[in-house]
Amino acid sequence: MGEETVGNKMIVLKDYVKGFPKESDLLLETSDTQLRVPDGCDGAVFVKNLYLSCDPYMRGRMSKLEGSYIDSFVPGSTLTGFGVCKVVDSTHPNFKKGDLVRGMTGWEEYSLIKSAEGLSKIQHTDVPLSYYTGILGMPGTTAYCGFYEVCSPKKGDTVFISAASGAVGQLVGQFAKLFGCYVVGSAGSKDKVDLLKNKFGFDEAFNYKEEPDLNAALKRYFPDGIDIYFENVGGKMLDAVLLNMKLYGRIAVCGMISQYNLEELEGVKNLFLLVVKRIRMEGFIVFDYAHLYPKYLEMVLPLIKQGKIVYVEDIVEGLENAPNALIGLFSGRNVGKQVVVVARE
Repeated sequence: MGEETVGNKMIVLKDYVKGFPKESDLLLETSDTQLRVPDGCDGAVFVKNLYLSCDPYMRGRMSKLEGSYIDSFVPGSTLTGFGVCKVVDSTHPNFKKGDLVRGMTGWEEYSLIKSAEGLSKIQHTDVPLSYYTGILGMPGTTAYCGFYEVCSPKKGDTVFISAASGAVGQLVGQFAKLFGCYVVGSAGSKDKVDLLKNKFGFDEAFNYKEEPDLNAALKRYFPDGIDIYFENVGGKMLDAVLLNMKLYGRIAVCGMISQYNLEELEGVKNLFLLVVKRIRMEGFIVFDYAHLYPKYLEMVLPLIKQGKIVYVEDIVEGLENAPNALIGLFSGRNVGKQVVVVARE
């Protein structure tokens, strides 16, 4: 009996990228694949990809990286990223046909995952499956660990979040509000500012593009200074924040999206204030906190079901639209967590 063979669409990196990425840097290709784990491939899982996560860290992987926490993509090869998948075939004892899983997968319709250690079975299916690319996936865990573990919050703290309407920022703000903090966020459009105040419950929000003087803007919202800064942007925003931090303030450095497409990175002028104000500024990577995921789920699932946490997704249908969705992150086109639907089931 012949094995079923299907065409498998995939997104491939054309070549390493310098400067701002373009859709033409990513190619849509098709190759044939059999819907099973090949003979002799033990401990592997063959999956159908359902939802793919578009994340800012992927920009770094499109360039030739040295000394990073994650490998560069390989030109001519399929992109990889976080996703939600359905198991089609398995030679791994922990996974069987029909299981729903989350983890690193290919940007393609079907993927052979030879090392299944990075996959986790999805146990809770009474929430949207796409949430496992966001609030119940890497961005949610990032927000949780960054805020509770790195920022060491105290009730009544003043909290500022840049890129606050994105996949991580929208959650940090809501966690901080639930914790009893005063929360302000910045974003890049009127619609996003409205979302922060009216949907996510931030105390205040502003459009950084309309502020000629970021230092003055921050003084307006934080007349007594900032206790916690959740850093997603870097550059001029970080410089302005340093001027407005309180003594013993904490800065969690999650990302610096303003720098990702620059061939020469911007310097920060006000770093000496870390000394003067005894500020603790700490970078972190979510993989270091993977052991806290069960604890995070225990906290966040009831909050979702009770409507105490809301999550906004920007959903794009079809793998062929994935390059446009990913590139859109870097101009701030997305509103909320950017997700690509490859297949609904």
